[in-house]
Amino acid sequence: MNRKSTIPAGIAGTLIAALSPTGEAGASAPQVTHVEGTATLLLGNYDVTKMGYTCDEYFLSGTARSYTTAKPLVADGRWAAEALATAPYRTRIVVMRPADPAKFNGTVIVEWLNVSGGLDAPADWFMAHREIMRSGYAYVAVSAQRVGIEGGVSMGADMSLKKVNPTRYEALSHPGDAFAFDIFSQAGKVVRNAQATSILGPLAAKQVLAVGESQSAHFLTTYVNAIDPIARVYDGYMIHSRFGGSAPLDGSSMIGASVSNYPQRVHFRSDIRVPLITIITETDLVGTGRRGFYVARQPDTNRLRTWEVPGTAHADTYTVQVAPIDTGAASIEKIAAAYRPAGTLMGMKLPKPINFAPQHHYIVEAALSALNTWVSSGEPAPAASPMALTQDNPPQLVPDSEGNATGGVRTPWMDVPTARLSGTGNTGNGMAMLFGSSEPFDAATLARLYPGGKGDYLGRFEKSLDMTISKGFLLPADRSEILALAAAMYPVTP
Repeated sequence: MNRKSTIPAGIAGTLIAALSPTGEAGASAPQVTHVEGTATLLLGNYDVTKMGYTCDEYFLSGTARSYTTAKPLVADGRWAAEALATAPYRTRIVVMRPADPAKFNGTVIVEWLNVSGGLDAPADWFMAHREIMRSGYAYVAVSAQRVGIEGGVSMGADMSLKKVNPTRYEALSHPGDAFAFDIFSQAGKVVRNAQATSILGPLAAKQVLAVGESQSAHFLTTYVNAIDPIARVYDGYMIHSRFGGSAPLDGSSMIGASVSNYPQRVHFRSDIRVPLITIITETDLVGTGRRGFYVARQPDTNRLRTWEVPGTAHADTYTVQVAPIDTGAASIEKIAAAYRPAGTLMGMKLPKPINFAPQHHYIVEAALSALNTWVSSGEPAPAASPMALTQDNPPQLVPDSEGNATGGVRTPWMDVPTARLSGTGNTGNGMAMLFGSSEPFDAATLARLYPGGKGDYLGRFEKSLDMTISKGFLLPADRSEILALAAAMYPVTP
């Protein structure tokens, strides 16, 4: 798990955070220790220090709480949590920030690292790192769960910190996922009071946003419903790719767990304290062996926006092929080549290429920007219609004439298509099912759709793109790149 990010030399030492936890009496402030050397965190095939960012690792240690509720975790999400037990812990955070303080936009993104693959994975960094660095956010990755540190049940091989680098991480200790919620709260408090520990150098956070994808999104759903009313740490949430349920409070694993072990139909509580945007792909909506998000649908409120995005998969080509090389300086030709439809995944041959549409990545960037604007200015994020579903049980997506899903956040990849794009359609192990599928149109279909050829296609694509940007679901800063990619990827062939 080597990466090409180096940590600047500095004075190592132990710093005590001068924190006063909001809304919780008696919680101890974590001890914060800077760690020299290179952190183990898979970011990409690039050096963030050459992209204008610093990168430092810190160990956080202290006492964490677990929580319980007097009543069952019912679907409405209005859960009254209370402290159950305490345990010592030592985890780590990785902090990246603009090297030039003048480029800091005032907002710190704190990501609950995803452990489904057997390692600490910064899933939302993968998707949104271009926007994070372009707009000058600081970013903090938190090892909130036990699997990322100690190993345990996952969908992949054991690539936990202690397995990969036992010398560096032997001092870490995680008491179990029942304590993960409070560990994440304490990490957020350290970020909010960063000047007491210098983890952000000379910077001070004006807004602190929590983000997480997949399993982390399920934990954050539980966090919003049960812990946020108590902890009151974060100013906003981006909860990305969850199914119908949420994580249990008792620390039991979500991987391979019986459906009775954790809530399977969970709304966000109606009295959400701060703005929340949730991004739902096709995979999440209709489910892959778990109950899909469709069972947890709820209307938007003055604090909630749900963006259901047709033609997207839980993970996709950007995740595994493009994100590692996407520095902002890579040529369009190189990026387009990385998007080429892939019929294999991690050595598995699949019936169809995995989902290769670029839209998921760009929409996550737009959601992050919209959330930041909402929190900092009060201007709500754009509202979106849901995807269309049939009345079947379970429901199915309603396709258009070319087989693509209807409704939801409309983009040019859906309204001016060159392929049938889906969040489902591949068979194999659980990981393969998360990557969706793509079926590029043949020459006859392309000729029927775009009788004027490539120029016809690009003209329609640009018009659709500008409409999507005007609605706030894509960013103006990505416009020229998206158009160049559209030109480079047409026609798409396997």
